[in-house]
Amino acid sequence: MDILVSPQIERLIRDSLDEDIGAGDLATMATISAECQGKGLFRAKKDGVVAGLVLLDRIFYFIDPKVEVRLLTKDGSQVKNGKVVAEAEGPVRALLLAERTALNFLQRLSGTATLTRKYVDAVKDLSCKVLDTRKTTPGLRTLEKYAVRMGGGTNHRIGLYDAALVKDNHIEATGSIAEAVKAVRRHAPFMAKVEVEAGNLKQVQEAIDAGAWCADPFGAGGRFQYEDYDECAFLNRIIDKGPRG
Repeated sequence: MDILVSPQIERLIRDSLDEDIGAGDLATMATISAECQGKGLFRAKKDGVVAGLVLLDRIFYFIDPKVEVRLLTKDGSQVKNGKVVAEAEGPVRALLLAERTALNFLQRLSGTATLTRKYVDAVKDLSCKVLDTRKTTPGLRTLEKYAVRMGGGTNHRIGLYDAALVKDNHIEATGSIAEAVKAVRRHAPFMAKVEVEAGNLKQVQEAIDAGAWCADPFGAGGRFQYEDYDECAFLNRIIDKGPRG
């Protein structure tokens, strides 16, 4: 586990519970007595990588602090179909009220971690890493990027504020890659990374000459041939050996 259940994540959990429960569970409150106690098991329905277990304690706590959650494995673990990964014990009303929200988080994050692990395993013999993007579900970025890490992937930038990615819009606005990189360096914090989306090898070289931290060969309108990627990787290694900003 390498995540803190921050106040922002706690608010997300509360909002998710409120979204599902609203004024109350019409069926549970009518049929389950307040004194009824029970235990619920979280069981994997297929092989995969589990993620989101770290949230279970808070999810059930917000419904009823008397619910006891026990984790039987940890986030990032590879699990087999049928494996019980956690259990929750306490008032049955609370178990049923929190069940769907708990499963929604677990299923979403475990699916992300499992798919990430598939890609990571596919390139394990190569000198590369699997990175994520900002194309996340609104409100879930911190958790989905956590799931990527649990799957063995590497987080790229978290948002627009912690690294600069110079794209075609920025290049067009300033007139060139060099001018765009200079403009970003004037405004960004000294240690901020500046990357450039390049559409061809010429732009990769321009990015290097401009002092970019790296050049991304997946820019809009890119014209890369398969054999160009080796050259692009070589040029980026030259950047990697030089000063970073």
